[in-house]
Amino acid sequence: MSPRTKEQYDSIRESRKNLIMDTALELFANNGYHATSISIIAQKAGISKGLLYNYFKSKEKLLIEILSSGLREFTDELDLDKDGVITDEEFIHFIDLMFKTLKAKRDYWRLYFSVILQPAVLVLIKDQYRSILETTLNMMEAYFRKKGNKNPRMQALIFGSLLDGIGINYIMDSASFNLKETKKIIINNFLNLNKHEK
Repeated sequence: MSPRTKEQYDSIRESRKNLIMDTALELFANNGYHATSISIIAQKAGISKGLLYNYFKSKEKLLIEILSSGLREFTDELDLDKDGVITDEEFIHFIDLMFKTLKAKRDYWRLYFSVILQPAVLVLIKDQYRSILETTLNMMEAYFRKKGNKNPRMQALIFGSLLDGIGINYIMDSASFNLKETKKIIINNFLNLNKHEK
């Protein structure tokens, strides 16, 4: 049998890292961050605790990687052409993606909302969280300014808070929350801000 190539090793490493992150995400989301130990994650992933530490130096680092990579993946979709300016089409795409990921990545959002509502856990990721969200907030502020809003910073904060509130309510009670109708209302209201302001 021929020795593995660097590409094969990289692929195995990436696959193991994803396995660890997916396993930890499920356990953190369903059992809580504090109730989930590295030993439990390793056991559920079918790897040794020592091997897990080769990928993540601590449970805290693992949580940070899960949340920040998921948040970056999501917020990167706000500016599809990476020109620093949000168009109406990108705004609609972003809202559409938000609602799709609420359904498709429930464990991620359950973990995300549980962390931002627990100051003792939020402090672990505050630097990454603030950095990612500040960039998004600044782009949204510029978007609302372009739409003619008189207080675009506040409008961006309200918009973010609205999406968080919808997300929390949907995760808590998805059966009675109509995402399709909610999405229509948000798009209609926020795309026509300049009309409401006159």
